[in-house]
Amino acid sequence: MDPLLTLGEALAAVLERIRPLPPEPVRLEDTAGRVLAADARANVDLPPFASSAMDGFALRAEDTPGTLRVVERTAAGRPASLAVGAGEAIGIATGAVVPEGADAVIPVEYVVEHDNSVRIDGSVDSGANVRPRGGDVRAGDVVVPAGTPLGPAQIGALAAAGLADVPCGARPRAAVVTTGTELRPPGEPLGPGQVYEANGVMLAAALVGAGASVESLAAVADDRDAHRAALARGLEADILVTSGGVSVGPHDLVRGVEAELGVEEVFWRVAVKPGKPVSFGVRGGTLVFGLPGNPVSSLVCFELFVRPAVLALQGAASPEPAFALGELAATVRRNPQRDEFLRARSRLDHDRLLLDPVTGQESHMIARAAGADALVLAPRGDGELAAGETVRYLRLR
Repeated sequence: MDPLLTLGEALAAVLERIRPLPPEPVRLEDTAGRVLAADARANVDLPPFASSAMDGFALRAEDTPGTLRVVERTAAGRPASLAVGAGEAIGIATGAVVPEGADAVIPVEYVVEHDNSVRIDGSVDSGANVRPRGGDVRAGDVVVPAGTPLGPAQIGALAAAGLADVPCGARPRAAVVTTGTELRPPGEPLGPGQVYEANGVMLAAALVGAGASVESLAAVADDRDAHRAALARGLEADILVTSGGVSVGPHDLVRGVEAELGVEEVFWRVAVKPGKPVSFGVRGGTLVFGLPGNPVSSLVCFELFVRPAVLALQGAASPEPAFALGELAATVRRNPQRDEFLRARSRLDHDRLLLDPVTGQESHMIARAAGADALVLAPRGDGELAAGETVRYLRLR
């Protein structure tokens, strides 16, 4: 039997077969979670004028220390009508235009105000508490680069730069097909040997979270004709994700039926635990992922392979799994043949992020996985990873 692909080899095989979908214009208020398709450039200088960083008084730094006459007061959105002359100050609010002639602002708490004058006991530096025009970004400069997933900070920056809409990668159309005669929808009575279907709703939620639009098909019985009909429909999407039926049992029909439907299998079986029997193939522009039927295996394979594919289709600059570093809170035994992903709970201990593996790591234990918020990578090898070692982990969304 051919040796198993490594995680890195399998992920590279997926990403090298992806071409981003065409971009589409999206209103700024609808861009949360989308991926920017082209560099977004500012329409204006930001700030568009020199503005005050404090509530206080605009003045000439060379007039301090001293007592200055307050000749006017101004607020944000209403420029001062007077310029600041020698020995003068203008009351100013945060965000207001710094008046002509002024080169500094002193906060209100640092002055003694009496009638229409302010006494300043210390010297003020030129430029103090003044936000210069274009200090954040200049008109025409890149505010957010292409390939960036858009969150609150990026959307706020785009709005401040005057952009009402931006080009984003199109949302991939995804189809989810779960297989198994034993599956029943949640809420229905269970018969002998039956279980509730969980993978379909889990994968649909994960796909939506990654930016796809999803069509979930009804669970498919272990019948070749039923498989053919469901998979043929799913292959009309940009991404087809199946769950179950990819191993070597007599009822594992997915890979064979997909081959009959023209799917070119790129790989089957990867050196990861859980999730070894995962498969990936293509038919035309459709990406086809066969995930194992055990729920935790499906979840792990989604994070390792499917989420990166969904992001790459949208044009994300860095679609690979976003590993972070943490500290293992308990000793775990390594797997000699496969990289293992352990469900864990994260917690902060002062400035340390600790990762506690949950009890019950078997791949069918989805209820135990619900208490985890991280997947800890235990690289293949002999021996153990000791408590206190630095490890890489993926945050479960």
